[in-house]
Amino acid sequence: MANKKAPQKFESLRKAYGEAVVEAGKKNKDIVVLEADLGKSTMSVFFKEAFPERYFEMGIAEQNMTSTAAGFALAGKIPFTGTFAVFAAGRAYDQIRNAIAIPKANVKIIGSSCGLSDFGDGKTHQSVEDGNIIRAIPNMVVLNPVDAEEVRKMIPAIIAYNGPVYLRINRADLPVFTSAKGTFKIGKIYPITEGKDVAIFATGVMVSKAMEAAEKLKAQKISVQVLNVSTLKPLNKKEVLTYAAGKKAIIVAEEAVKTGGLGEAIASILMGNVKAKFDIVSINDEFGRSAHTYEELLVKYGLSSNHVYKSVIKTLTNK
Repeated sequence: MANKKAPQKFESLRKAYGEAVVEAGKKNKDIVVLEADLGKSTMSVFFKEAFPERYFEMGIAEQNMTSTAAGFALAGKIPFTGTFAVFAAGRAYDQIRNAIAIPKANVKIIGSSCGLSDFGDGKTHQSVEDGNIIRAIPNMVVLNPVDAEEVRKMIPAIIAYNGPVYLRINRADLPVFTSAKGTFKIGKIYPITEGKDVAIFATGVMVSKAMEAAEKLKAQKISVQVLNVSTLKPLNKKEVLTYAAGKKAIIVAEEAVKTGGLGEAIASILMGNVKAKFDIVSINDEFGRSAHTYEELLVKYGLSSNHVYKSVIKTLTNK
């Protein structure tokens, strides 16, 4: 899957998800969609409009929705569940673990408005830990797309994959880096730029922040390779080591708390294999808060392009 070096436009990941599931539903009549009273936000309402007989509004009852989805999977259907990420991973954890992950049920869980992207609703609705929680559950695949185009490619890939998948969807319109050509492969790391001095393993919204930092570092003759890690689990150890090889510094940038996140996962791969200096740009051990804009929160919690830039400089100069 080729990637553009610079974003050409901004698009809604939620809308891309809603449209992609409709397109998939036209081809596969086994696809059903379950929603927890948030269809207009998650954009699963598109599926309701196209296939009302295959759309199930479960109300504010994520546990019941998740268990019902497991039942649909046992009956041979391919169920998608939709709610905010904080509720998908939190309220329905027990059902995901016991009814979906343990039997490897073919359920696709959509965690919408992930990270800090639901900026106006505060810490109760912002999910700084959902991906980390689901990563810890055996048998789960966890995806975190960089843009709307990658979302479109992920839907066919997760339908083809026979097993449970957790897909995080950002609430904001994000810059598009992914080419419309090619297909998405679960577990693959996608390079956005080439660079010989520093590797930045970024995921989700942090890819665009890493790209902005890379441009600023270029002016200082620091060559940065930005890598889109849109599969949080499984991580391809061989690819991580390949991209890390020969670099002076390695940075991981993620919109999540550090504990149990992508940074710690990559650190465990690098340990004993790579001698490069290492740092993680992530959220400290704290919840979010309400704000006027998404960008305000990214700055507040150390996730701006300037924070990525400073991390690279600090890491390179530390002895």
